[in-house]
Amino acid sequence: METKKNEAMVSNPEMQNKAILDTLYKALAHGDTSTVVKLLTTDLEWWFHGPPRCHHMMRILTGESSHSEFRFEPRSIEVVGDCVIAEGWEGAQVYWVHVWTLKDGLITQFREYFNTWLTVRDVKPPRWEIGSDNHTLWQSQPRDLARRSLPGLLLAI
Repeated sequence: METKKNEAMVSNPEMQNKAILDTLYKALAHGDTSTVVKLLTTDLEWWFHGPPRCHHMMRILTGESSHSEFRFEPRSIEVVGDCVIAEGWEGAQVYWVHVWTLKDGLITQFREYFNTWLTVRDVKPPRWEIGSDNHTLWQSQPRDLARRSLPGLLLAI
């Protein structure tokens, strides 16, 4: 049974990418840097939006801070095309979204949004939907922060 599950994951790139991100967050939580290094390309492209003091994930990935200084516990992980989006929040003060791009099983790009609402939209709608203006693929869903005012960004993919 386990073999069939593994075969299904390999044949489904979306499930494989989500599994890679699950592995990444678990490795980060346990300080398993050898696993983290195997999942990232050596020339990881990184973008950040949020307060300058909140580059938490990049500081962890570069070894500038330890995994215990800020804990990333995703509340949701969703696949959108080549991207995997992880979202998490802790109470009313901390909200983050990570957008990871994977190629051939490696993380090649990382976008970190801290205390920022994010909407991901498809900029190339199929021809038959040109009249429709709703091409939102993903949107921030932080239940604990629904009444909080945060800057919003649109990520076009």
